[in-house]
Amino acid sequence: MNKKIYELAEIIDNDLINENLTEVEREQIADNMKQYLPSGAIVLAQANPLSGDIKYNAQKALKWIKWANRLKVNAIVFPELFLLGYPLGDIVDRFPIVVEENIEWLNALAKFTTDTKVIIGFVNFNNGKIGKRYYNSVAVLSNGKVERIINKTLLPNYAEFNDVRHFESADVDSASRVVYIGGKKAGIIVCEDGWNDFDFFEKNLYSVDPVEVVVNEQHPDFIINCSASITRAKKEQLKHNMLSFVAKKHKTPIVYVNQVGSGECLSFEGASRVYDENGVLTARAKSYEEQFFIVDAEDKDGVINPLPSGLEKTLDSQKAFSLDYEPDLERTYLTIIQSIRDYFKKTGFERAVLGLSGGLDSTVCAVLLADALGAENVCGISMPSRITSSESKNDARQLAENLGINFLEIPIKDIFDVTRGKFDELFAGVEKGWNCRYEKSYTNDNIQARARATILWGVANEFEKCLSIATSDKSEAYMGYATINGDMSGGFAPIADVTKTKLFALAAWMNENRIQKNTIPQSVIEKRPGAELAINPKTGKPLLAEEALMPYEFLDEVIWRVENLHQSIGDMVDVEFLYEKKESVSKSQKQEWLKKFFRRMAYAAYKWSILPPAPIVDARSINKAEFRYPIIASKVNFNKTSEDDKYCSLLNI
Repeated sequence: MNKKIYELAEIIDNDLINENLTEVEREQIADNMKQYLPSGAIVLAQANPLSGDIKYNAQKALKWIKWANRLKVNAIVFPELFLLGYPLGDIVDRFPIVVEENIEWLNALAKFTTDTKVIIGFVNFNNGKIGKRYYNSVAVLSNGKVERIINKTLLPNYAEFNDVRHFESADVDSASRVVYIGGKKAGIIVCEDGWNDFDFFEKNLYSVDPVEVVVNEQHPDFIINCSASITRAKKEQLKHNMLSFVAKKHKTPIVYVNQVGSGECLSFEGASRVYDENGVLTARAKSYEEQFFIVDAEDKDGVINPLPSGLEKTLDSQKAFSLDYEPDLERTYLTIIQSIRDYFKKTGFERAVLGLSGGLDSTVCAVLLADALGAENVCGISMPSRITSSESKNDARQLAENLGINFLEIPIKDIFDVTRGKFDELFAGVEKGWNCRYEKSYTNDNIQARARATILWGVANEFEKCLSIATSDKSEAYMGYATINGDMSGGFAPIADVTKTKLFALAAWMNENRIQKNTIPQSVIEKRPGAELAINPKTGKPLLAEEALMPYEFLDEVIWRVENLHQSIGDMVDVEFLYEKKESVSKSQKQEWLKKFFRRMAYAAYKWSILPPAPIVDARSINKAEFRYPIIASKVNFNKTSEDDKYCSLLNI
């Protein structure tokens, strides 16, 4: 495709966001572009909707449709459920009026259509007597009316997806899924409808493959997939290989349009694309940007925008734990940046306040917030206690200066002393009725953490459109190594799905790849993590996190094995970990660490349930948008032994 098209399309992208052109200028650009457009031109509307704001989504769609009409392209294709916005949550079940509204806006949009077909996702009513109330649908609009409605068949009910909760599965009526676009037959499928090839997957979730049915019965010239597929670690590898495989298997090009932008937990990377009949990638839109992307299903020479650096080299990688995070660091960075930016914009917040401890977690959060919101909209507060080291205070101050964010230092010694004194009075009274006081408690640690949270929320309450940030990471969340209403407290948790070892790699990557180099003090990256809340009696120094838990390299591999391989203690004890390749670990020590991990994980579940909204980044997650763990399941046996089998036999089980 002529590269001039993409140069002019960038002007359209800018106008769609900023509306900086007059109508005359728009017509001039359209006339200029038409001479370069191929006969099979289709626009992939890689756009960012707002969940529940149907008017906003419809008005956004109309701007894109008008541009498509000016260019007289064959069609413009929007993502799945675009009109109502994805994710939906339970909006449609609780408020059916929004479904009525999205249909009204759909009909209104149809009036603006011409010969250029508009393919757009929406929620439709199921008027039958049986089944769920709604369908996840795609409408084909043209020449002022709704020409066709296609209902989704395969409804995901795993991980972060819960379509079965709201929607009825439709039969695969292949004839109704074929639409003529520019004289060619296009078969329309909706996201998950394209994720069930019987030859690609070892185990299929559904008994039918809509792509196979449509191709075998209707023989379309190409397939269009309207999608809302989130980004995760290794997701691009799966997506690329699957789409390529399916296109080649059926000798049918696939045009895939994906949503961009973030909800509170789900983040969509865009990267809409086309594969030819040989499974070869022929065009790909930008990642993490809205784009008016023009393609031709039969064109072998489209623009292939790069993926985030490193992803290309992992497209054929095998599933294995690695501490080489480099291939996924830019994607991780862009996912969190987009998530912060969209969460704040879509909820009406503009400013963030966070505690700066001089440690890794708060440091990485501060950099991400400054990059997403602007340094002027971030306030970092150092809140040293009596055991906070001078190095930590200096690192916090130096980071704030490097970033150019607002910074204050507020010691919490007085708050701690007053609170501790009041607690001593209180506990003496409680002890008269309850003879069960701990010999050793975490009260002093938690007073400090909660005092800091009180200060941060005080700032957020006092200043307009300001939100307090929780800085807990994934490794510590798994272990419950965080304080409720303390460092877990906040309105958003940017790194809650990023493990500690990956955070170290991300910090180093940001120092090398941000425009402002070496923002993070090297001493932060080299420092062994610790909350500086308590003294280790063995060393006389502030307790380090790994002293309380286990080495992070070991801990993070346990997390990976639990999430990706679903292993228990018995599965892991005889497997050599990466940590063991460089450090000598006895079998008894390994067993002790594994038992500690699973014990703490089980008791940490109640903390996961109250984590603030956080972007899903990893391949698997404990984010409550995805993972539901019974809080009462603290007695699960993660270490089945022959002794268990003996007791089962005694019970005739």
